[in-house]
Amino acid sequence: MRLARDGMPVVIHDANLRRTGLCAGVISELTSTELSQVSVGKWFNSANPRLARAEYEHESVPSLQQVFSLVKAHPSAKRPVVYVEIKLENNGVDSAAFAASVAALIVGQNLRNQVVVVSFDLKVLTEIKAIESSIRTGALFEPKRSALRMIGGHRLIEASLECGAEEILLHRLMVNRRLVGLAAQKGLFPVVWTVDDPKWFRRATRLGIHAIITNNPAAMILALS
Repeated sequence: MRLARDGMPVVIHDANLRRTGLCAGVISELTSTELSQVSVGKWFNSANPRLARAEYEHESVPSLQQVFSLVKAHPSAKRPVVYVEIKLENNGVDSAAFAASVAALIVGQNLRNQVVVVSFDLKVLTEIKAIESSIRTGALFEPKRSALRMIGGHRLIEASLECGAEEILLHRLMVNRRLVGLAAQKGLFPVVWTVDDPKWFRRATRLGIHAIITNNPAAMILALS
């Protein structure tokens, strides 16, 4: 999720439109209205001809508000929990403004119990908590050298607690029994990303993993059946 030029959070992974929009354009330099007019489905049809569908070509960059509306309209009595990642990446976006926009949508849609806000930028998680402490957050970490040094010194756990996070999200290459156990001892819920091998479910069960993030939910659901 990124912040559009008009201050609206929009749901897209990349910082620009080159890959999914097949055109030039930086997300932070375009308004949410402009982004809503960009097709982000053509690339998928081109890259995956066996899965292509004509309606995908009409898909555009959704706003976070639109996504939340879908969550609220979910037919199940037990509505899904949604993980929302705030992406900053030193692109000049005001983290405080981003945090305020996201928090306002979560509170306004009454989704405090259904949304977990996560980020690699722990400062923005602190800002979310300062605005609305009841919003659940998760600290993201990837397997870089600095992060690996933090593992040895328990700094991953400390950094997560310092920003007020309830969850710690670890890349699968970082996961070990010691780290997961330490997180649990400190009251943090361990989450693993990105897992696309169904065999990981058995390991996750043994380790006491709270949740798994995957690129292939269909295969994972099949593995559970």
